[in-house]
Amino acid sequence: MTGGVAHSLRPGTLQFAALPPLALYVHLPWCLKKCPYCDFNSHATAGEVPEARYLDALRADLEAALPLVWGRRVASVFIGGGTPSLFSPEGIARLLGDIRARLPLAPDAEITLEANPGTFERERFKAFRAAGVTRLSIGVQSFDDPALQRIGRVHDAAQARAAVAEAREAFDTFNIDLMYALPGQSLSALAADLDVALSYAPPHLSIYHLTVEPNTVFALRPPALPDDDLASDMLDLITERTAAHGLVRYEVSAFARPGHRCAHNLNYWQFGDYLGLGAGAHGKLSFPHRVLRQVRWREPAAYMAKALAGQAVSNEYEVAASELPFEFMLNALRLREGFQPARFVERTGLPWSSVQTALAQAVKRGLLEDDQTVGRVRPTARGFDFLSDLQALFLPAAASR
Repeated sequence: MTGGVAHSLRPGTLQFAALPPLALYVHLPWCLKKCPYCDFNSHATAGEVPEARYLDALRADLEAALPLVWGRRVASVFIGGGTPSLFSPEGIARLLGDIRARLPLAPDAEITLEANPGTFERERFKAFRAAGVTRLSIGVQSFDDPALQRIGRVHDAAQARAAVAEAREAFDTFNIDLMYALPGQSLSALAADLDVALSYAPPHLSIYHLTVEPNTVFALRPPALPDDDLASDMLDLITERTAAHGLVRYEVSAFARPGHRCAHNLNYWQFGDYLGLGAGAHGKLSFPHRVLRQVRWREPAAYMAKALAGQAVSNEYEVAASELPFEFMLNALRLREGFQPARFVERTGLPWSSVQTALAQAVKRGLLEDDQTVGRVRPTARGFDFLSDLQALFLPAAASR
């Protein structure tokens, strides 16, 4: 259903003592080619990206959303896609200028841009830095040419190496995205990928298990993937090698040096708020008595037309109190350090007693550790390995049993 500002501000059933931190996500949906494993809202370019019109739409979208976030400071900005680095540095500078003119950004706000080696050209990353980007996330996926071809990437290994080298020159903090359990990948091939990635001493490394998602090319024509035992050995290798290079696994798929954790993603995992702008963008906004979810129009042309008409939101709904425990745990249990019970109460507006039954089940099954000495609830090693099973215990139907 749609609702708008009046719907968002009417009384609700929850009680928040304070609102959580607010982040901003901006979706730029175009890429050079749709990868066969990708289920994101991304669209292959058919010629030039309509950069100016899309930036106009984003500005209109933001202006229409301002009443929902009046007075709230933005802690981080994440420009994702698609391939945002298809936009010009001048376009990114304009976008960030539009944001700064309308929202109060924290002085140390982290501003991340996703980039792909296939759109890389020398000095371009430095131009993004000059535009105001503070952190670059590079979608390398692999440094092996045959592997890149098998997963349909548009760049090659040489471009990947050049992009990482340029990012290291231009940014104090950058992230390398890798994937593992790729079609036909061996343990030694993964080790070689890790060797290359770690040779750049990245401040942050994100490593994702390739999964076949519905409505993708790989779902229609599934490739031969490593079996579960080999994938498990690969994860063991990843955790061992990253730790030896000073990277701490602070989230299921994220490894960082001290001081280089991704602030924007941490806000998601700690169940903070985020305003989502752009085609298909999702948002979560808290109000004194309710939590609101928003979704923007998905198809870029429709989004631009609707946003410019002041109607960027395709639907919004209040999150039911019964669903909040699962939504919180879906995020917080991805963190190695877990969370403090007070954070649950603060971010959901619910009493701690509302999850006692599910917590007891998780502890009994060896998936969760309730450490009273430090006042934290966190997944055990087994819980980290079987995270979906752990999170499912907090689904409304499961929690009521």
